[in-house]
Amino acid sequence: MPSYAELSELLDPATTVLLTVECQEGVVGQDSALPELAAEARSSGTLAHIARLVAAAHESGVQVIHAIAERRADGRGASHNARLFRAAERLPVQQLSGSEAVRVAAPIEVAEEDFVVRRLHGLSPIQGTDVDALLRNVGCRTLIVTGVSANVAIPNTVFDAVNRGYVVVVPRDAVAGVPSDYTPAMIRHTLALVATVATTDEVLDGFRRPRVRRA
Repeated sequence: MPSYAELSELLDPATTVLLTVECQEGVVGQDSALPELAAEARSSGTLAHIARLVAAAHESGVQVIHAIAERRADGRGASHNARLFRAAERLPVQQLSGSEAVRVAAPIEVAEEDFVVRRLHGLSPIQGTDVDALLRNVGCRTLIVTGVSANVAIPNTVFDAVNRGYVVVVPRDAVAGVPSDYTPAMIRHTLALVATVATTDEVLDGFRRPRVRRA
């Protein structure tokens, strides 16, 4: 685990961005297409932790990006090259553009200054989307990754960010997947090798710690 001083150094609001991954009504909401994942995200406190992080980011001037996965009603542009994509096409709740399913889920609040980036294809919110360009344009050095799922999108996001040169921080209690015991194992044995793993409270403390500006 990082010391508070080390984490604070990484979390300078001027160079930090908070990313929420697929925290949308159709994934983690009450009428989710994936009820087991939605139940885990809520019962574990993951959504509540993400909401706290987003609120603190708004207060401290940390840029927030919400990454949303959606599809057109006609399916154009959607990926079909994996079992996951084909299974998603048969789910009773579809992540259709413009629908309630692709709205950021409560209790997470979206501020006017936030970016909402939507994608029609793939597994990662970074690969082939506007996220990387936005991160560079706002001067991001550290990316905080939160959301779902620990099974697919979160590791994709972390690896893509690291490969693009960002320092990644993963609040381990602000990430969810199924089954519940998979998430801590994946974080410990995989993400901890490439990212700084902390808790929501430690990240919040990192936002609040005073920083010494170098001359």
